[in-house]
Amino acid sequence: MELPRIAVELGLFLDTTADIAESEQLFELLSEFAQNFDCPWIAYGPLAADQMVLKPARRDTAIMWNYPDEWQERYSKMDYARIDPIIKKGRKKVRAFRWSEVYKEVSTTEDERRVLDEAATFGLRYGVTVPLHGPGDSFAFMSFAQSSDCEFQDRTITHLQIAAIQFHLRVAKLSNEVAPRQSHNLSPKEIECLFWVARGKSSGEIGTIVGRSGNTIDFHLKNVMRKLDTTSRTVAAIKAVKLGIIEP
Repeated sequence: MELPRIAVELGLFLDTTADIAESEQLFELLSEFAQNFDCPWIAYGPLAADQMVLKPARRDTAIMWNYPDEWQERYSKMDYARIDPIIKKGRKKVRAFRWSEVYKEVSTTEDERRVLDEAATFGLRYGVTVPLHGPGDSFAFMSFAQSSDCEFQDRTITHLQIAAIQFHLRVAKLSNEVAPRQSHNLSPKEIECLFWVARGKSSGEIGTIVGRSGNTIDFHLKNVMRKLDTTSRTVAAIKAVKLGIIEP
C-alpha cells in the first residue's frame, strides 16, 4: 500500500467518523479501514480504573470485537480475560505495542503466553494494541490482528493508532451524549414533548404534532417535571437543555 493512498484512506476515515452517530457504525468503519492493512480482526474494550476483566466500564459503553466466533467462545469459556497479557501490559504502556513484544518479555508468564499461542491457532497470529488512557485512571484498548506471517511495520502502527484514538474519542463523545438521558430515565416520548415545550408549544399544539391528546401530553410533562425536580415545564425545558437532554 503506497503512502499517498494511506494518507487518503486515513483522511477519509477521520472525516467520515465526524458524521457517525452510532458506535456500531463507527466500529464497522474502523473495520473497513483496518482491512487496508490486512487486518480482518479488531477489538475494542473500555475498562474501569482497577478492572482487569473484559467487561464494560459503564452501562453506556460496550465491548466490541469481530474476532472469530470460535475464539470468542473459547476466550469466554476459559475466562482468558483474567490472564490476557495484552490487557495486563496495556495498562502499563502508553504507546502502541506489538503482541510479539509482550510475548518475549521476561515478566510474561507461560499461562499468559498460552493465551497468545491459542489465539494464533484461531487466525490471530500477529497483532498490535493501542492503549487508550483517560481521566481518573480509566482505560480502554484497541487491538488489530492479522493471520498472515508478517509483523506490523512502524508506519502501519502509526496509522492504526491515529484511527484508534479517533474511534475512541468519538465513542466517548457518543456515550456522554446518551448519559444525560439515561441518568434521568426520560422516555423517548417525554423527551419529544420536552423538545416542543422548549419551542414554545402548548400541550394542545404538541398533541397535534405527535398525535396524542392534550391530557396525554400533560401526563408526560408532569412526569418530566418530577424526574427533573422542577415545578414548571418551562424550567424543565431550560434544565434539559443545560443537561444536554434536548437541543436548544
